[in-house]
Amino acid sequence: MNPETSPWKKLFLALLAVATVDILVYLGYQNYLLKQENFLLEAELVKTRQAFASTTQDLVVNIDALKQLLTATNVDKINAEQDILKQRELVGAMDAEVDSLSSTLGIYTKIINTDKELLEKYSRIYFLNENYIPKYLTPIPSVYTYEPEKESSISTEVWPFLQKLLDDAKSEGIDIKILSAYRSFGTQTKIKSSYTITYGSGANRFSADQGYSEHQLGTTIDFTTSKLGTNFDTFEKTSGYTWLTENAYKYGFILSYPKNNIYYISEPWHWRFVGKNLALRLHNENRNFYDIPQREINEYLLSIFDQ
Repeated sequence: MNPETSPWKKLFLALLAVATVDILVYLGYQNYLLKQENFLLEAELVKTRQAFASTTQDLVVNIDALKQLLTATNVDKINAEQDILKQRELVGAMDAEVDSLSSTLGIYTKIINTDKELLEKYSRIYFLNENYIPKYLTPIPSVYTYEPEKESSISTEVWPFLQKLLDDAKSEGIDIKILSAYRSFGTQTKIKSSYTITYGSGANRFSADQGYSEHQLGTTIDFTTSKLGTNFDTFEKTSGYTWLTENAYKYGFILSYPKNNIYYISEPWHWRFVGKNLALRLHNENRNFYDIPQREINEYLLSIFDQ
């Protein structure tokens, strides 16, 4: 039998042809499917690109909006900071105004509460009537007085200065005692009358008439020593007087009637409280209280009790 014409060969060739056709059909179908898939992918890619483009555009718009918002926010922040600074300046100005008003109120309160008589010139110049009494008087402890059984008093505001003077003098071994302090209008009247009976018109050289005595103010002291007592005419020769001339101004006290004054004989025992500031000025300038114009003295009234 000729193998070329063998039916088996023909069958094989036929089957091979059929298989080849199936393969080609399958490959064609797969190629179709691949193209369809590519088409769909391209369409999806186009949509994705369009969406991305739209998103990008929106993002750009949003970024621009954010930039504008940020700019506006910065402007608002700057304005807010400026407003805060203005508010702080306003508050500072108000605080300063309040402080100024408080200071002014304090001054007014001090003016109202400070006795305007305290720095007036008396000694035949200024008159205190019989109704004048210091606002507050403090009894002086007997340990400081020459006559313990005799009640003596001083202005309450003056007492801390006087007490320190006496305590400091004692700590330095200086013998100083209080012989006389506050005297009322009536008491001064009796004293002047008794002097007038004894000395006649000569009493005017060393004793003030009622209403003209610095003692009525409650700010004036007559000093003596334990040894001199009421015979204090020689007080000028004591260590107490020397100490007072060197130190009394530190406590606000001045000698009212030094030598050569035009009002009374020299009274080294007679010391008046005028405040530390005025006493310091008088000491530094070596001047007498009664030699300074009253308008200059009045400038020290508000600080008379300053420590």
